[in-house]
Amino acid sequence: MDKNTIIGLLLIMGLLMGFSFYQTSKNQKLRDAQIQQMAEEAAKHEEDSINLSLKQEAAKNDTNQVQTLTPAEMFSNAQVSNDNDYIVETKKAIYAFSKKGGCLSSVRLKDVYRYTPKDSAKIQLELFEGGTNAMSLNLQLADQTEISTKDCYFLADADTLIVDEKNNTLSLRLYPNRRGDSAQCQTQDAKSYIEYLYTFKPDDYRFSYKVRFVNMSSYLYPNKHTYTMTWTAQPRTVEKNYEYEKNITSIYYMDNVDEVGNLDERKDDKKDFNSSLKWVSFKQQFFTTCLIVEDKPFTSASLSVQSPEKEETSVLKNCVADLDFELADLDKGSFDMSMYVGPNQYRLLKSYDLNLERQVPLGWGFFLLHWINRFVIIPVFNWLEAYGLNYGLIILLLTIALKVVLLPVGYKTYMSSAKMRALKPELEVINARYPKDEDMMKKQQATMNLYRSAGVKPAGGCLPMLLQMPILIAMYRFFPAAYELRQKSFLWAEDLSTYDSIWDFGHKVPLYGDHMSLFTILMTIATLFYTWLNNKLMNPTQGNKDQQRMMNMMMYMMPIMFLFMFNNFSSALTYYYLLFNIFTFVQMFIFRYAVNEDKLHAQLQANMKKPVKKSKFQLKMEEMQKQQAQMMKQQQNQKRK
Repeated sequence: MDKNTIIGLLLIMGLLMGFSFYQTSKNQKLRDAQIQQMAEEAAKHEEDSINLSLKQEAAKNDTNQVQTLTPAEMFSNAQVSNDNDYIVETKKAIYAFSKKGGCLSSVRLKDVYRYTPKDSAKIQLELFEGGTNAMSLNLQLADQTEISTKDCYFLADADTLIVDEKNNTLSLRLYPNRRGDSAQCQTQDAKSYIEYLYTFKPDDYRFSYKVRFVNMSSYLYPNKHTYTMTWTAQPRTVEKNYEYEKNITSIYYMDNVDEVGNLDERKDDKKDFNSSLKWVSFKQQFFTTCLIVEDKPFTSASLSVQSPEKEETSVLKNCVADLDFELADLDKGSFDMSMYVGPNQYRLLKSYDLNLERQVPLGWGFFLLHWINRFVIIPVFNWLEAYGLNYGLIILLLTIALKVVLLPVGYKTYMSSAKMRALKPELEVINARYPKDEDMMKKQQATMNLYRSAGVKPAGGCLPMLLQMPILIAMYRFFPAAYELRQKSFLWAEDLSTYDSIWDFGHKVPLYGDHMSLFTILMTIATLFYTWLNNKLMNPTQGNKDQQRMMNMMMYMMPIMFLFMFNNFSSALTYYYLLFNIFTFVQMFIFRYAVNEDKLHAQLQANMKKPVKKSKFQLKMEEMQKQQAQMMKQQQNQKRK
């Protein structure tokens, strides 16, 4: 190997070693740069972590920040030791408020008892027995999660409140939670809460109910200003006649123009309202639970009522009311209401001046009926009641008073029938003169001429009887609805507000029922006797004999129908109808002995001798009758040809 070759190889090796050293140094610098970058990134990440921890810690200590709790954790409450209700006692009732949901769950009315069979122990009446009444407020949290207060526990200072002039308020509060020092720790925000504030009076069935939001803007969705309160209840039977009680149980309401209405009582019904409502009530036969707004009305609502699915049940109806109201301020907002839970008594409900008395069925659809009840029947009934008399005696005196007031009407009715009886000989002559059916038009014309000349108005006896009908129908509405008659006994009737049973069959008889009501039987017998007596005193010579026989049959069928129709009705009503018929008999016999029908006949004959001035209407009617007679004669002649 020559010198030049050796030098060349050394140079190549030097170059290779130099390049290798250079590349190693470059990679080292690159690695150092990467390590530095990684260190910087790690430091930055650590700093971010520290900052995040500091921010989270600051969020824990700052109550104005929305908490990162689940809806279940947000309003969970470990301080509630048990599920026993909060109890409030007044002189009128004992109220139970559920800890879970904070709402009224049931009410026991003092000195008021549910129906129990005769000789059985009395049982205090409890509305919504078993906690079947519930109210729930639907909330939207800051993250727009939906939650209902029915699933949340409310706190109070004490479990029991005895109401007097000083202690009259029950405050139930729902506090939100926030994170503690650890993920498992939660602390209660005592400065923020939703409050149900109930204020009572010792001697009143009505109490104040306010929904208050205090410092809740950090927990609730700020753009929501309309809230829905869902009210559900299952009223249970407390009376003797379950079917009747169920058939008049429904939801009542008053709208923004003070008009009172109700959902259908006989079938399932639902109604939505886009306009405001001032009160809504779940009404039974003799008791009602009403939710009343104070200042701002419910902006809209949805009401529904359904019959229970099972036939063998104590539930009357399933009632649901979704009531919307506005509450703009989440930090100090309040929606003020009140509740009435008590008797469905006209006089008591009217004292509140809220049209609550319209829930008492007095025939409001017919102005004459409720006017008679409101301004005649109820005032007289209450006046007699003030003397502390037995209610059977009160009904007796009320019947006598009404018969005395209607005496002129009864006298006019009797005189009309007496005049027609007095004209019996003249009517028999007319019937003999026109015995054939084709002479019916002539016979009617001759009969009307006889009445006109004698001064008798055939319709004069019908009109006074029609004037009595509104009173009889008003009584039909009043007695079954009178709370005062509830569980008041008289003779064999243990409860004048329902039917009086002297024999329970143990099974249902079609169209009749499962019992026998004695007052209904007596009323039917009295009505049959009155029908027979009235037919005997009325003139039997008018009209066709077949028509008269058919009319008599119909008149006798009506009392038989009453036997079936009134068997389940209030014994006070059938007792009143019995008395009304008895006094009608007495009145009829007094008139019969007071009126000398021979003298009356002589007076009518004297009237027939006087000239009768015919009105234009009478002359026109006679002309029409003559034209009809001529047409009938022409038709008969054409048939003969």
